Amino acid sequence: MTNLEKKRVVVTGLGAITPIGNNLTEYWEGLLSGRNGIGLITLFDPSRHVCRIAGEVKGYDPHEYMDRKEAKRMDRFAQFGVSASKQALADAQFEINDLNAEQVGVLIGTGVGGLKVLEDQQEIYLTRGPDRCSPFMIPMMISNMAAGLTAIHTGAKGPNSCTVTACAAGSHAVGDAFRLVQRGYAQAMICGGTEAAVTPLSLAGFAAARALSTRNETPEVACRPFDVARDGFVMGEGSGILLLEELEHAKSRGARIYGEIVGYGMTCDAHHMTSPVPGGEGAARAMQLAMKDAGLSPEQVNYINAHGTSTPANDSTETAAIKRALGEQAYKVAISSTKSMTGHLLGGSGGIEAVACVMVVAKDQVPPTINLENPDPACDLDYVPNYSRPMNVEVALSNSFGFGGHNVTLVFKKYRQEA
Repeated sequence: MTNLEKKRVVVTGLGAITPIGNNLTEYWEGLLSGRNGIGLITLFDPSRHVCRIAGEVKGYDPHEYMDRKEAKRMDRFAQFGVSASKQALADAQFEINDLNAEQVGVLIGTGVGGLKVLEDQQEIYLTRGPDRCSPFMIPMMISNMAAGLTAIHTGAKGPNSCTVTACAAGSHAVGDAFRLVQRGYAQAMICGGTEAAVTPLSLAGFAAARALSTRNETPEVACRPFDVARDGFVMGEGSGILLLEELEHAKSRGARIYGEIVGYGMTCDAHHMTSPVPGGEGAARAMQLAMKDAGLSPEQVNYINAHGTSTPANDSTETAAIKRALGEQAYKVAISSTKSMTGHLLGGSGGIEAVACVMVVAKDQVPPTINLENPDPACDLDYVPNYSRPMNVEVALSNSFGFGGHNVTLVFKKYRQEA
């Protein structure tokens, strides 16, 4: 397909359920103010665990978005996805009706799906027997249900799918949705990521892999990407959703346009189950492919929302990858890890970070990397430490990397009438 046949795709709606705010306004204000969303776990008793901290969503009421019967039949990850999707549609003032339903799709990624339901039902199975397991266990647990239930709740009858690529899932979902609109398979796509994996078994598994921070006494400074004293990531939960719309369709209804999505690159390290390839070759290629797809040079990139997990391996490897992909421009671009505030939402992270990138492009404000006190010598780029920064941002990249070697980069750009 030639470039002339590709449709332009814009962002017209945003939704966010996060540890630092349960709507777009709260989330964005939290990012700019450097709000800490990480604290001691309250969703269950974590006293037996080595890591007892997480970025929990606080004050969330699913009944603002669905009735009690519907909420009871959804795992928390699906509740978040449906809620943020409804926010994005309302934000865009986009109505799905009989005339356009078949041209509106849903693509929502998740890393592990309904893990809490699985844990609860396993306990019931072991203590009360197989005949006491819920008939809703499977539909509540399976990862595609956030996308399926969002379609049911909104009436979107177009393309519908789910990406399950670990911590790259939300970004894969946005990128794949971008392709569907760009190539004319849908006029609009509800897309992003969702996760609710702050559960006993999940915490135990990541801790056994020695991936988590154990700063239980000081959770507010536990997540410290690019800092020499970082000791692991902090789990988070929530959902970030974008409404992508074909440009002419958006213009025809007088939609407010936040920005344009112009590039998508994805690669695989083909190296290790959990560790990035040394030197960041796979991540660098994802950035290069995304910029090539967007028709942009490294010199045009102003901001990168880094994967920035606060693990020893990721942060130095991502730094090397950025240098490899951008050359000298790597030292001129502003970079931040918003995970320092929200924790790591696994499959939901690409969703809320794409929302952040869109807002950066729309508002010309760059959020900080908080808790960056002593940069690792191997991490020597501009990570916007501790305080947000006003600056003109024409082009922003969003990086997401997942277990299995998945690498994704999305490119967002200021919307201009002429391409």
